[in-house]
Amino acid sequence: MAGRRPVFTENFAANLAAIQAFLGPEGESAFRRLLDRLFDEIVPELCRFPQAGRSFLGRPLKSRRSEALAKLLGKSLERNDDLREYLVDDYLVLYLIRGLRVVFLSIKHHRQLSFDLRRFWVGG
Repeated sequence: MAGRRPVFTENFAANLAAIQAFLGPEGESAFRRLLDRLFDEIVPELCRFPQAGRSFLGRPLKSRRSEALAKLLGKSLERNDDLREYLVDDYLVLYLIRGLRVVFLSIKHHRQLSFDLRRFWVGG
């Protein structure tokens, strides 16, 4: 895999398990397709072209609460970190470009609840 090195958080693995449970037994083939696409196409693409996703903090915010949360999140990032999101099929992948690594933080089916980012930066 050329480019940056992929790193997967425990949360990313837990999200995959949650997606499998969310899809249920009838969604097993869809889950296998997701895994195949994720590790054969998406991860290599994002490691090679990490800017392919859009900036997570660069999108327009429509409430004061979201502005405050985005500001707080921005303070948790290191100087050259780039938090990005990548849409593929029914899934949204949240990842962080940090140095020579692409850190895969979370993946969600579009019908699942939103990201819980607090756990990534608690205590530093």
